[in-house]
Amino acid sequence: MQRIYLDNAATTPLDTEVKKAMEPYFDDIYGNPNSLHWFGQQARAAVDWARETIADAIGARFREVIFTGSATEANNLALRGAINKARPTFTALYGDKPMKVIVSAIEHDSVLDTARALEEEGVELVILPVDVNGFVDVQALADALDERTVIVSIMYANNEIGSVQPITEIAAQIAQFRSRENALPYYPLLHVDAVQAFQFLDCTVDMLGVDMMTLSGHKIYGPKGVGVLYARTMDSVTHMQDDRMHIISPRMTGGGQEFGMRSGTENVPAIVGFAKAVELAVARRTECADQIARLHSLFWEQLHGACPEVVLNSPHAGDAPYLPNIINIHIPGQKGGELLIALDLQGVAVSSGSACAARSATQSHVLRALGFSDERSRRSLRFSFGRHTTARDIDGCIAALVRILAA
Repeated sequence: MQRIYLDNAATTPLDTEVKKAMEPYFDDIYGNPNSLHWFGQQARAAVDWARETIADAIGARFREVIFTGSATEANNLALRGAINKARPTFTALYGDKPMKVIVSAIEHDSVLDTARALEEEGVELVILPVDVNGFVDVQALADALDERTVIVSIMYANNEIGSVQPITEIAAQIAQFRSRENALPYYPLLHVDAVQAFQFLDCTVDMLGVDMMTLSGHKIYGPKGVGVLYARTMDSVTHMQDDRMHIISPRMTGGGQEFGMRSGTENVPAIVGFAKAVELAVARRTECADQIARLHSLFWEQLHGACPEVVLNSPHAGDAPYLPNIINIHIPGQKGGELLIALDLQGVAVSSGSACAARSATQSHVLRALGFSDERSRRSLRFSFGRHTTARDIDGCIAALVRILAA
């Protein structure tokens, strides 16, 4: 049976060049990168190369790249670290008035759940609605900003429907608010989850105007178990230029690794693999986007031809910006979960939404935020294409779906 993998938004296969780059750090170069002897310094050189490679790719300073165990951890560090860093200053200025966090309704669970946990700890939470295509209203965001806003977290591109947010416009609104007289110079901070966006979109931090950005290894043909938080450093009269202060406080303490922002011995093979995946993603970005966009169009053309009643949950037509690799559909009268299982039995791997929530019985919060019913949110499927997807895979998927619907 032909096996067809169309769940690349959940995870991507490890690139062969990435695997090759990682291999020496499992066997030959095994020292602790924090040790001072030769073995440790070989590992440290690899971590430094990886940090420099990723910093160059996003236009960041070396010490602004913080390695974590996942994108989820990076998102937690961004939100919780920003709140903890800001707390003394905001308490001195505003007393018992709560600090504020602003997120969109279609954020990844690692942002939404963290924001809700902060709300339980006394932080005011604003969840911005999105329109039917999954886009944040920039003016609504501007209206929600006030002097107590510590951080705004908006994902660059959504993992379920592929909608691409106007991050530069959002950053401009925040910068305008910061420029007001008597405003705190660094707040509100802007954090962007760019996990899905990086392989297709320019993620240069100064171009976007962001203060923090999350990346993930396994979404760009790198290894699982490694993420990055870009966290801007700020000038301080008490710090030298090469020892600039981070805009967050650590959430994990111990040995002081990652410039004190994330203690724990570094996962050298994964970090090297992540950097190699970043290097390849940047080099192949345009070619990859064009190739996958053609597959996206081919898939929709064949699917709509074979099943005219199918409807899109994700932006597809017109000028709306979206990722080329994600298409989210609903077939009236069909249950998404049952279709997913039936396709898997036919050798086709797809998903019903975010892989992080796939084992729960709840419907997609993203589709509900678009205004769709609970029933439609439960009865939808996400297909996501990758570098290794072929036209033959598309043909095989459509044929399998036709067989299932005819049964």
